[in-house]
Amino acid sequence: MNTNSNTYTVIYSTVLVVIVAAVLAFAAMYLKPTQDANVKKDTISQILTAATVEASEDILATYRQDIEAAILIDIEGNKVGELSIEDCEVYDNSALKKQITAEPKALPVYIFKNGITVIPCYGAGLWGPIWGYIGFEKDLKTIKAVCFGHKGETPGLGAKISDEPSFAASFAGQQMGSGEILFEVTKPGNRQTENNGVDAISGATITCQALGKTLNQWFGFYQDYLAKNAETCCQTECCEDTCCTEKVESVNTVEE
Repeated sequence: MNTNSNTYTVIYSTVLVVIVAAVLAFAAMYLKPTQDANVKKDTISQILTAATVEASEDILATYRQDIEAAILIDIEGNKVGELSIEDCEVYDNSALKKQITAEPKALPVYIFKNGITVIPCYGAGLWGPIWGYIGFEKDLKTIKAVCFGHKGETPGLGAKISDEPSFAASFAGQQMGSGEILFEVTKPGNRQTENNGVDAISGATITCQALGKTLNQWFGFYQDYLAKNAETCCQTECCEDTCCTEKVESVNTVEE
């Protein structure tokens, strides 16, 4: 065959493309289990951070040891399933994204032995998806810790939602509100609530607004579950949480 002909060029290019595509496809299939395992470890690491659990080198072993239950709930707060603790089954970002429009929903809740309950959130940032995990104290209203992540927010600005420790620390002690605005991430001058929000990062207004919108949406998804289980906690005499103890005493006073 004439190596200078157009036919030779077309055949050569086609064969080369097929070979390269086959090699890439094989590599993707071969590496997928490792990639999936790394994604799971990273997700669990973020969940543990929100639960204030210090992870050892074996993140999966820490998760199995410190978690009490991993369940799925519907939008009304009813349990509809469980996630395997032994297999360290968790929702990755693609699974969280599906739950935004899913009907009916199956939302994950991670309950740890230290009393912290962790819920996720997922939404659109300025340049790509943003996500996070929020750990609630025993009253299921007060935030204990958070861990946020992003795919493409601006370094030094929007990326600070995951890179800036002081931003994550500002969530501690804040509470999920009620009504239309459950939580805010905004400038102090635009704040419409008192304890139900944190200050936005300077220079990252759009990313912070997106994060606030995401938190507000997902808190809405979990609102019934948190309210139901907080009510159950507060009606239990053996509950040692300060908030719960005060409510129990108030109820007993009324009954008397």
